Amino acid sequence: MKKRLLIFIIASLAVFAASAATERILRPSARQIADALILPETADISPDYADTVIPPNIAPLNFRIEEQARRYFVRIRSDNGAPIHILSADPSIRIPIRKWRKLLRANPGGTLTCDIFLYQARRWSRARTITNTIAPEPIDSHIAYRLINPIYNYWNSVAVYQRDLTNFKQSEILHGQRFDNGCVNCHTFLNNDPSRMFLGVRSADYGSATLHTPAADRAEKIGAKWGYTAWHPSGQIAAYSINATHLFFQAAGMEVRDVIDLDSVMTYYDLRTRTVKTAPPLSDKDRLEIYPAWSPDGKYLYFCSAPILWTDRKTVPPKEFAEVRYDLHRIAYDLDSDTWGSLETILSADQTGKSILLPRVTPDGRFLVFTLCDYGCFPIYQKSSTLCVMDLADNSWRKLDINSDYSESWHSFSSNSRWMAFSSRRHAGLFTRTYFSYIDHDGKFHKPFVLPQKDPAFYDSQIKTYNVPELIAAPVTVSPRKLAKIVKSPAQVDVQLPITGATPKTDPAQYPERE
Repeated sequence: MKKRLLIFIIASLAVFAASAATERILRPSARQIADALILPETADISPDYADTVIPPNIAPLNFRIEEQARRYFVRIRSDNGAPIHILSADPSIRIPIRKWRKLLRANPGGTLTCDIFLYQARRWSRARTITNTIAPEPIDSHIAYRLINPIYNYWNSVAVYQRDLTNFKQSEILHGQRFDNGCVNCHTFLNNDPSRMFLGVRSADYGSATLHTPAADRAEKIGAKWGYTAWHPSGQIAAYSINATHLFFQAAGMEVRDVIDLDSVMTYYDLRTRTVKTAPPLSDKDRLEIYPAWSPDGKYLYFCSAPILWTDRKTVPPKEFAEVRYDLHRIAYDLDSDTWGSLETILSADQTGKSILLPRVTPDGRFLVFTLCDYGCFPIYQKSSTLCVMDLADNSWRKLDINSDYSESWHSFSSNSRWMAFSSRRHAGLFTRTYFSYIDHDGKFHKPFVLPQKDPAFYDSQIKTYNVPELIAAPVTVSPRKLAKIVKSPAQVDVQLPITGATPKTDPAQYPERE
């Protein structure tokens, strides 16, 4: 037994020595680095983490080098701290997380360079240096999103997850399999606070409801199906739309799916009295209302609205579906008196020639970002969907330079207003991914980068869609088990739609929503 152990140890040491010798031969020396052949172009890397601005607290931007070579040597450095050296026989480069964190923390506001050396034809060459900027401001530490399969009508694997942006840890907020393959959707947070959350659920066995977390370790079920929801910054009310959305199919195009809203109303839930209310400007029987968003001071509610054009609501889609275009409205609100002002049109479809959707205001109140698409209420299925920004000082607006040739849609902002997360199909136009863009103090949106993953080849095989990315300042701490237990419990807060004033015209049960 001892003899076998001794033989194993000797063999292991021999293998280690041989590996070390090979590494010494192939690792470039200081002289080889200095004498390396300088290539005129940067090396192609995937994902594209080049010439952008990154947060000082982001996880390592692992990448794959799209160049053929026997060995790869990567040097990452900045003005302060020790550089990171990585030698690899594989083009997939995984950056040590501790060294990465230390380097970024030592250089907020500085530059981060990446030199890629390729061992080819028995000599080292160096590609042109990749340079990124480390922003002085961090991004919120977590992001919540829904992961769904590309299949349009199946609920067996729908879940909302959260991802720690400082590392690669993904954890469940709630999975539909915990309550008999139910659907989980429409998650929204109060001022990026994970302890104050609304989360929509639907189930054939337990019905439709909205989960509310009044604190980090508590949750309750509200017996009503909410649509797109926006917290008032005070946390005392929440505006939401009730929409009769239908999925339908078109005969041509890269994306044959489409969605139409046949009927809708804007309402709001008063957490102080646990009642649902509305007002005439929010529930015009001749218009469709959707996508509420509050100003950071809580004095205005922004939302989108379009005229109802169809003469035949039984046919889906109505023949006029491609003529529906939404305007951007604003209405004043006083929380203390619970009163609404007059409706204002901030930007009309007549002015843009497009449908205006998904308004969101930066927490500092400077900008409003929205999407433009050719028609309708569902930009994610339209290649024409682009991101635009409005300066709220004068309501001037422009298309963002960061748009791609594919659909750009749902967006949210970090607590400090410096970072925007958004959904994009720019990677081949097929699957929706989450991207981040830095917003500098002059209002410039910098080149986006995709959510980093531990495996550089992750997105090559990931077919799930990242849906509704919402930045949050910390992780959600109420457990998935507790949330699922509340979904299945008969106990709930019962609410009734308003029966006085402007009554909502939509019966949600009349138009069952489909994924």
